[in-house]
Amino acid sequence: MESAAVPQELPPDCGVHELFGYVGIEAVLEQMKVKTMKMGFEFNIMVVGQSGLGKSTMVNTLFKSKVSRKASQPGQEERIPKTVQLQSVTHVIEEKGVKMKLTVTDTPGFGDQINNENCWDPIIKYINEQYERYLREEILITRKRKIPDSRVHGCVYFIPPTGHWLRPLDLEFMRRLSKIVNVVPVIAKADTLTLEEREEFKQRIQRDLKAHAISVYPQEDFDEDPDDRLLNDRIREKIPFAVVGADQEHQVNGKRVLGRKTKWGIIEVENPAHCEFPMLRDLLIRSHLQDLKDITHNVHYESYRVRRLNESNRPAPSSNNGLPGRDEDGDESNL
Repeated sequence: MESAAVPQELPPDCGVHELFGYVGIEAVLEQMKVKTMKMGFEFNIMVVGQSGLGKSTMVNTLFKSKVSRKASQPGQEERIPKTVQLQSVTHVIEEKGVKMKLTVTDTPGFGDQINNENCWDPIIKYINEQYERYLREEILITRKRKIPDSRVHGCVYFIPPTGHWLRPLDLEFMRRLSKIVNVVPVIAKADTLTLEEREEFKQRIQRDLKAHAISVYPQEDFDEDPDDRLLNDRIREKIPFAVVGADQEHQVNGKRVLGRKTKWGIIEVENPAHCEFPMLRDLLIRSHLQDLKDITHNVHYESYRVRRLNESNRPAPSSNNGLPGRDEDGDESNL
């Protein structure tokens, strides 16, 4: 489903008139709800981080279903690819009549090599390919009523729980990717750090991001009004979220809870006193899912679209709907 357009502000000379009877304008909200429930919607998320940080488990915990395949089973050695390989899996999940077509893209091999130079290139190429696919559908004279949307709406970046500083790899990846996609950094396996270590690490990361002018989601530039800014400021104070993933339930005080069993007890994933997983879930699903899609469509995709259409105005032979061609590396063939 295409992202909703950003509402336009009323002109200053346009007064708001009080009604002297019921018109039924508010019924449009119910109409939108019914339409969404009939058609469903798409949400595409990418998870990036070196192996062993619990990416698959975290995605399964987020959506409370086995939507992400584990790379290996317990007791089996995980095979680490020699290069970054992108793997996407799509599921339709339904809750209370609302259907969501969820695509999760994993990036095995990222950050696992001795030399990780340019390991972000396949990821950038993939994200741009999805923009290109959408653009080619959009510029057709006769186009589909509903353009399939495979664009990445959010990229969750898993930071190893070292307790020190961001690595050069972390900084360079987020610097490059934050320009083309919504990046949400998290501290993976946060239960390996004490609460004091966790807070100190988080503050160091925040200082690193600010020092390198890296704008992660939610970006300050895109706050639409004071209420948005107030909500997002509270979120920005907590980023990166310190998270723990678990897809097994345990008995705690007579209740079944999602958690990880340790020799110190049960780490309850959905308990804010134990970790910040609930904040990540709320951001990605309950409060900001539509905003992630809107910024993808109105900012990141729009930047890509303008650049590509400007390139198409250059004098060069083309047979791709007026757009310059691309070589196998995803670069423009006329550049």
